[in-house]
Amino acid sequence: MSIFAIADLHLSMAPGTEKPMDVFGNRWFNHVERIRENWCRMVDENDTVIVAGDISWGLKLEEARYDLDWVDKLPGKKVLLKGNHDLWWAGITRLNSMYNSIRFLQNDAIVAEGVWLCGSRGWITPDDDDFKDADEKIYNRELIRLKASLDSVPSGEKILGFLHYPPVSNPGHYSGFMQLFEDYNVGNVYYGHIHGEDAFKKAIQGEYNGTEYRIISADYLNCCPLRIKEGR
Repeated sequence: MSIFAIADLHLSMAPGTEKPMDVFGNRWFNHVERIRENWCRMVDENDTVIVAGDISWGLKLEEARYDLDWVDKLPGKKVLLKGNHDLWWAGITRLNSMYNSIRFLQNDAIVAEGVWLCGSRGWITPDDDDFKDADEKIYNRELIRLKASLDSVPSGEKILGFLHYPPVSNPGHYSGFMQLFEDYNVGNVYYGHIHGEDAFKKAIQGEYNGTEYRIISADYLNCCPLRIKEGR
């Protein structure tokens, strides 16, 4: 029973929502089928897979259902976080009543394989050149949501952290997300949202103040879920 992670599935299976992703580069060629093949090859029914946001291009839940149904049919237990493109995400109680194999993570934590999974969507951070007054409100709200998730974990338990956005916009800078992960002794944090070779090179990776950060965008992982904890 292992734990895997991936972000940015960018599914668009509902009629009228089709959005080919290969216009964004060769890493996206046939990405849906490649994700399915790799997922089915690697993941067993008792494994857990965290999908860190940007799951569906659907604007409404009725549209996103096509994509969520697809995820539901894949092997394993799934834990989903919200991404910036997941505009269909509303009503956490309703979402969590829809599927037996999917849990939607928001303001809480989920235990899997003896570790706790915590996270939130995140947002661009104050060091970003495009950070505006309107972003500050969202940034602060996401800090509250991440803290609520971390506070849900019993004292002394091991935590794996997840965000959709990078924990900081520019490596070498600092953010409230990084501070929270350090305050709660989170040793490993995984995030998506970043796409393209130039962005990969510039994004935060590796250890900073005791926390290891790693990109899990689907294109970065070549459409293959990353095993982040080996099964017993």
